Amino acid sequence: MGKFILKQTKTGFKFDLKATNGQVIATSEIYTTEAACKNGIESVRKNAALANLEDQTAENYEVAKHPKFEIYTDKAGEFRFRLKARNGEIIAVSEGYVNKPNCENGVESVRKNAPEAEVIKEEA
Repeated sequence: MGKFILKQTKTGFKFDLKATNGQVIATSEIYTTEAACKNGIESVRKNAALANLEDQTAENYEVAKHPKFEIYTDKAGEFRFRLKARNGEIIAVSEGYVNKPNCENGVESVRKNAPEAEVIKEEA
């Protein structure tokens, strides 16, 4: 089962979602409070399993409704995904992947791990 690792940073709080193998599969923005960060975790839990998939790397892709995962390419040409909540806010982002199938696997890993992942607070 995956884990949400909640951490305090110099400027606030963030979380990483780790897969069963310990790999980080998604990361949050920096939240100003721990409570806001926990709300972000709950939002990922709720939205990941039912999110649509929008592949922005495909020609003439169809725009999906929120919540959704968006697959896109970054400036370095790597594939990434971001999870957006019902309100369109980005609630989690991925690392860069060299190929699209690995990025798609990352999306599936978030879908699978997020709903049941426990929250572990890492002390600073």
